Amino acid sequence: MEVRVRYAPSPTGLQHIGGVRTALFNYFFARSKGGKFILRVEDTDRERFSEESLKDLYETLEWLGIDWDEGPIKGGAYGPYVQSERSALYREYADKLIAAGKAYHCFCTSERLTELREVQKIEKKNYGYDRHCRNLSTEDVEKKKSEGFSSVIRLKVPLEGETFFDDLLLGRVTRKNRDISPDPVLLKSDGFPTYHLANVVDDHLMKITHILRAQEWIPSGAIHVLLYKAFGWEPPLYCHLPMVMGKDGQKLSKRHGSTSVIDFRKRGYLPEALINYVTMVGWSYDDSREFFTKEELEKLFSLEKINKAPGVFDYKKLEWFNGQYIRRKSEAELVDEVIPYLKKDGIVSENITEREMLIIKNMMTLMAERLHFMSDISELSRFLFHDIGEYTLKDIIPKKMDYEGTIRVLESARELVEGFESRSDEENEELFRKKSEEVKVKLGSMLMPLRVAISGSKVSPPIFGSLRLLGSEKALKRIDHVIELLKEELKKEEENGKQ
Repeated sequence: MEVRVRYAPSPTGLQHIGGVRTALFNYFFARSKGGKFILRVEDTDRERFSEESLKDLYETLEWLGIDWDEGPIKGGAYGPYVQSERSALYREYADKLIAAGKAYHCFCTSERLTELREVQKIEKKNYGYDRHCRNLSTEDVEKKKSEGFSSVIRLKVPLEGETFFDDLLLGRVTRKNRDISPDPVLLKSDGFPTYHLANVVDDHLMKITHILRAQEWIPSGAIHVLLYKAFGWEPPLYCHLPMVMGKDGQKLSKRHGSTSVIDFRKRGYLPEALINYVTMVGWSYDDSREFFTKEELEKLFSLEKINKAPGVFDYKKLEWFNGQYIRRKSEAELVDEVIPYLKKDGIVSENITEREMLIIKNMMTLMAERLHFMSDISELSRFLFHDIGEYTLKDIIPKKMDYEGTIRVLESARELVEGFESRSDEENEELFRKKSEEVKVKLGSMLMPLRVAISGSKVSPPIFGSLRLLGSEKALKRIDHVIELLKEELKKEEENGKQ
């Protein structure tokens, strides 16, 4: 049997981490079995449908490098793969259920259903449809239709007994029929199907063999099994995936942080890091290995290694993964990665000059160790491309030092910056060490004011590498400027002291 799985999102919002984890599990399972990964767009919720969400779906999968075998754009033997283009098919199958006595027309108005809910609320009864139209005769139905009443089509859920399905991860899942949502709607009055009908019909006609979806869909499992039985079809194999939780044990949501993939993309996460980490949320190959390429996961992934317990999404751990993947890239790869961020933030020209490109190429070895996200590059490297507009003087003054002491330290450091480029980093470090001993300050207290003077920030790449990239001429100008600023502040302080 050829394995056929599908990722079937509804384009009503941006792609989020939970959905992408489902897509990855389906994709890797299909690839590991030599099967097919199908993309299906479930766009029957026309009120919430959004073109932006559909565009985001395609762009997210493209960015991750998740290529579908059949689906929109690509086509395939079982299309169309967009549900809004299959409306006539759903009407046909809904009519088959009515003819078989497995479904019925319901003419209840929205006003009646609202009133019913209000009564149930007052009487503290379980909410749900009261099956008012379940036993209408054929004559009653035809009469209603001839009078122009619109209807939905509802599934006849058995009143007694129970329904079960066997889950590859959770084992047998059983539900009493009386606890299933009473006679759910299959086809709406506008002719569009609900999730239940479209999902089952499409999975059957597209020959889906395994359904890997989030555990939040377990309550729908019994309804779907009843539909398969009503049609006389064999259900696919189910595997309901563990939930994705925040570190507080609650379902991952915006209160934990960004959940939309586009936010992670804008921040500067690498697709390799996101794929690797998200796949490990609820799945593990063994107790020790953490790093996998996409190609390795395509071979090694198996359903047997999915955990039953919820997976915890740890933003800090993902950040660490991202940093590791950044440092695994070659300088040429990093150059290609950072250029879009440098352009977007106005650090370099839209048409990069030769000088700018030379700086970018030379700086990448130094910058890579400091990058947590690709977007960090702009602030880290700004001082190499632009003059420093304004200094925060409190950042320049080391702890337990004053203006006078900082001026003395910077003047001493300035002497060593002259001729800096003609010496090795080891020689420069030794000279700075000796100079700090000479002026009786710690080495860090000498380097920190120097770091701020040349970069404008307390956080920058290694100081000696930064000096080499910037060049001694620019560095000396900046040091001189900061010394003048400190002298002005010292003078104000002295004048205020005399008053």
